[in-house]
Amino acid sequence: MWLLPDLPYTPVWPGPKAATLRDMLVSERIGQFFVETDSGRDRLEYTEYGSGDAWVVLLHGQLMPRRMHQPLARALAAEGLHVVTLDLLGHGRSDRPADPLLYSMTAFAEQVVALLDHLGAPQAVIGGTSLGANVSLEVAVLAPARVRGLILEMPVLNNALEAGILAFGPLLFAARFLPFTVNAVRRLTRPVPRGIVPFWVGIGLDTCDQRPAALGAAVHGIFFGRIAPSAKERRGIRAPALVVGHPADPIHPAADAAMLADELPHATFVKARSIVEWRSRPERLNHEASTFALGCWKAQRRRRAGG
Repeated sequence: MWLLPDLPYTPVWPGPKAATLRDMLVSERIGQFFVETDSGRDRLEYTEYGSGDAWVVLLHGQLMPRRMHQPLARALAAEGLHVVTLDLLGHGRSDRPADPLLYSMTAFAEQVVALLDHLGAPQAVIGGTSLGANVSLEVAVLAPARVRGLILEMPVLNNALEAGILAFGPLLFAARFLPFTVNAVRRLTRPVPRGIVPFWVGIGLDTCDQRPAALGAAVHGIFFGRIAPSAKERRGIRAPALVVGHPADPIHPAADAAMLADELPHATFVKARSIVEWRSRPERLNHEASTFALGCWKAQRRRRAGG
């Protein structure tokens, strides 16, 4: 389904400055594919932005929809990249089974590889925020040949354990023992038309659109399983990486991002100016991400040209 016409554009962005509306109008289309799980066949939904062979896959934060990466996806596609945002199982418009065994970082990584297979993409720059960053690391361990580069915003590692439990423990308790609270929030937020509220308010409303059984299963599966590849596995990742850390963020400490950048052999660390910079003033970090992703693909083309 086409949401916007496939209009020609001239990429601009010689520096970290805002793109015009015309530059952001790229072709967008929604697709779906299916994965086989122990409980049957589950449907996953994604959105493609732009076209071409320079693939980028963006993954959302925990409980958030893929739409959170729409602004970044449009910015990257306006630079000539072929961007795909995916709703992982239990999120957004993908299926939401109630079995905790179906939710794990490894399972999410397998879903990303299945997406690449479905798209016919031999490789992609894989990136994400929070949960999406950790899943991207898992993809790099599970299928290193499919990863051209990594964009890792707010990874959740050693320094975030206590804050993560405090943040998501109450959600698990509410979903399991007070499901009426989850349903009440959904009934209040779902009727609000997303088109009349600011974009990030709409993302917050979408994040509140949860079902108790699926919410409990997702939080249970994620937090009682492997949160990220081990330090030894992370040090073995050879793909180039752009790691973005936030100051004053207890759930995603900048220390985790800096530690990860030190562990990865080919990483660049960028410190955001605030916890909301990439949401409220995205130009600088969009430029960093687009420059990095384009560089990953140009490096591959240079190697091919050189034999």
